[in-house]
Amino acid sequence: MINPSENQNRDHLIQEVLEAVKDIQIRFQSEDDEEKQWLLQNSPNPAVEELIKEMTVTMLHVLDAIGTLEPVNGITISKQFGFSKGTVSKITRRLVSQNIILTESLPDNKKEVLFRTTSLGKEIYRLHQGLHHQIDLGVHHFLQRYNEDELQFLVNTLQKTLHTSWIHSETEEEAVEPAPRKAHTTEDSEAHRANSSASLTDEMNEIMSMLNKLDSRNLKKAKTILNDVFFADYED
Repeated sequence: MINPSENQNRDHLIQEVLEAVKDIQIRFQSEDDEEKQWLLQNSPNPAVEELIKEMTVTMLHVLDAIGTLEPVNGITISKQFGFSKGTVSKITRRLVSQNIILTESLPDNKKEVLFRTTSLGKEIYRLHQGLHHQIDLGVHHFLQRYNEDELQFLVNTLQKTLHTSWIHSETEEEAVEPAPRKAHTTEDSEAHRANSSASLTDEMNEIMSMLNKLDSRNLKKAKTILNDVFFADYED
């Protein structure tokens, strides 16, 4: 079992993680200005430079979506990039008024509006892609300092964070009452697969909870047992 000192150390580390997350959020918000400054400094076209000065980060991201998928409608932009329909509608109107994008309709469906980049829009799009390439190089250089095990731990942590609610998290002591069973229909097939995935996640969380209760000595024992039972190669 975990002794009190280990528990205190864990609580202290958790607090450090929370503080680091807050600092990262503030850092990313401040970097919006840094990214726009990079775009301005690397723009070879004065007309593009003037447009970038007036563009928000959201406008750049919507333009990036259009440049990647064009011709594309607003619904697709909203679904694939997580923008609300209202935001897409508002931003695309501004981009059209600035001659950054243009609209067109399908011959057989005049109601569906598609967006394309203009020549100015393409310049801004390519410049924005250059910025992302520069960021990718920086991230890759930063992560080179970590070994394979550390990177795998980081990947696992980020993936679990992506699918975990920190607002509606459940404590170990809380028990969730099972929902009443209902007759299965073909319409429930997607929900059944989702529930199966959720059940697997619950089992993984339960296992992680059990491992978190072990001290370092017993964790080594658990690792040895797992390796012997599940990962060792045996001859038939």
